[in-house]
Amino acid sequence: MRDLHSLHKKVRWPSYFLYERSFRLAMNSARPSQNVQSLKPDLKNRQHMKTHLNPLFRRTLLASIASLAVAASLVAGRSAQADPKELPPGVTRVAVAFSGGHDTVGVDHGRPVVLIAAALGVKPEVFRETFSHVHPAGPGSGGPTDAEARKNKAALMEGLGKYGITNERINEVSNFYRYASWNGGIWKNTPAAANALVKNGAVVGYEITNAGAGYTTPPSVSVPGVQGATAKVELSFGKIMETNGSVASITAQ
Repeated sequence: MRDLHSLHKKVRWPSYFLYERSFRLAMNSARPSQNVQSLKPDLKNRQHMKTHLNPLFRRTLLASIASLAVAASLVAGRSAQADPKELPPGVTRVAVAFSGGHDTVGVDHGRPVVLIAAALGVKPEVFRETFSHVHPAGPGSGGPTDAEARKNKAALMEGLGKYGITNERINEVSNFYRYASWNGGIWKNTPAAANALVKNGAVVGYEITNAGAGYTTPPSVSVPGVQGATAKVELSFGKIMETNGSVASITAQ
């Protein structure tokens, strides 16, 4: 029964006995004249190895695995950049030109409502109805008074709070898309980039290299050197403002 009990302990602590064996060999090499049995670690040494060596072994193993994972990801990243997608014979890439894509509805008075509503997680109609009760300060007015600001914020919270939108989120989204419309400016945006795949003078497809952001309407696409090329652009909207209003797809027509 003692032998079975010892075997059970070895199964439960495999790494401990691996270290115990290394410890014995090291001690035997350092003091060859002593009997091997005298080198058997006492209970205190066993406890030290169990509480210190095993955690050290686990930390070392996990660190090695993490290093290998990082190295593999770096190699994969370099391979992806060094080996672009191979095109079929006779197909070439031509960088397209985007234009427009920042239109607004007249009732919105230049505000990118589709972007603001998407960032808040509501439909544009919901935001328009809520904002119709807000009276923003006009150009050059120096901003609303404290009383006007409190009244406007109360109107926003009354219309949007029931959708789980907080005052902090309203401020965050409003500040992100705020711009001086009367100076001919535009809200924050990132131009998209794409290539047309051309074969025998005709566009057979498109590939997006940068989806951009901040588009309110699908931009127009033109392909230099290709007459009559038309495309259908679809946009993607969401709560992440840095990618809100991005180009989701371009389809040759």
